[in-house]
Amino acid sequence: MTPYGFLFQTVFVRMDPERAHHLVMRVIRGLGLPGVSHAVRRFTGPAPELRTQALGLTFDSPFGVAAGFDKDAVAIHGLWALGFGHDEIGTVTAIPQDGNPRPRLFRLVRDHALINRMGFNNRGAAAAVARVTRATRRARRPIVGANIGKSRVVDVTDAKADYVASARLLAPVADYLVVNVSSPNTPGLRGLQAAETLRPLLEAVKDAAGATPLVVKIAPDLPDEDIDAIASLAVDVGLAGISVTNTTISREGLLTPAAEVEAIGAGGLSGRPLKARSLEVLRRVRAVVPAEFCVISVGGVDTASDVQERLDAGANLVQGYSAFIYRGPLWARRINRALARARR
Repeated sequence: MTPYGFLFQTVFVRMDPERAHHLVMRVIRGLGLPGVSHAVRRFTGPAPELRTQALGLTFDSPFGVAAGFDKDAVAIHGLWALGFGHDEIGTVTAIPQDGNPRPRLFRLVRDHALINRMGFNNRGAAAAVARVTRATRRARRPIVGANIGKSRVVDVTDAKADYVASARLLAPVADYLVVNVSSPNTPGLRGLQAAETLRPLLEAVKDAAGATPLVVKIAPDLPDEDIDAIASLAVDVGLAGISVTNTTISREGLLTPAAEVEAIGAGGLSGRPLKARSLEVLRRVRAVVPAEFCVISVGGVDTASDVQERLDAGANLVQGYSAFIYRGPLWARRINRALARARR
């Protein structure tokens, strides 16, 4: 057992998951201090052969942190220090919000999975802009994406203006933007994936984003024909890419006892159980979109073999989150080193 594995089994697993997350984030923020981040990065940094071109940008590594981990853009340099090639902050909303009542984050340790119903808790787009602006003043940092969602107090019928407000604020400071219409934890949000509502939404946000690359993130629970339609729509609207996939509402194939899962209640499932469906959706989307269109693969990514499998299946970039909780701070370093060995 690794030192982190021992720490997880003896300390973190006994803590409320959200409290443990905030404790870990304090440490990661400390790693991002000037001088400290460069010293740590010398130990964790990706090899030069992992440099990746996507979204018109150069990434140090194709492997990055998925949205949900660094909700308020407070750990950008700390995550760079740990070896990640990009940090997708958020989900950020135009209006600050507390999210859903606690408890709202749960571990399924047997499955190396999480269930969350966080509800886009964040301090708002304006606060995120200030933090991203400060972070991107440094020459050495990860690529920063901003994942934007609908404010809870805004009716779904007014969602377009709400997304546009976030896009106008964040586009000038983020390296790319992601339209999140696929979280299961905001009422009515997934309904925005319907073609008749998604097209005008994406067109409006793309106009607001200007030259900043725009990506849409979709759910794994969509029927295959809807996935094909959204992928085609994303190309037709002129987006830079598509992110597949968000968390799932499915509870199939879990090792955790059904009664325990049922007691947790609603929320999006992430982690290892999502691997097969996420890979399936990736392959389906890659078959629909042109070769130059960026596809970001997220969901069930655990090992370097998982990352390489996604790249081989046509992903340009790969993201992880849940396995970070189970694998610990050297997770990105191990993945980057294994990818570099394979390329040599």
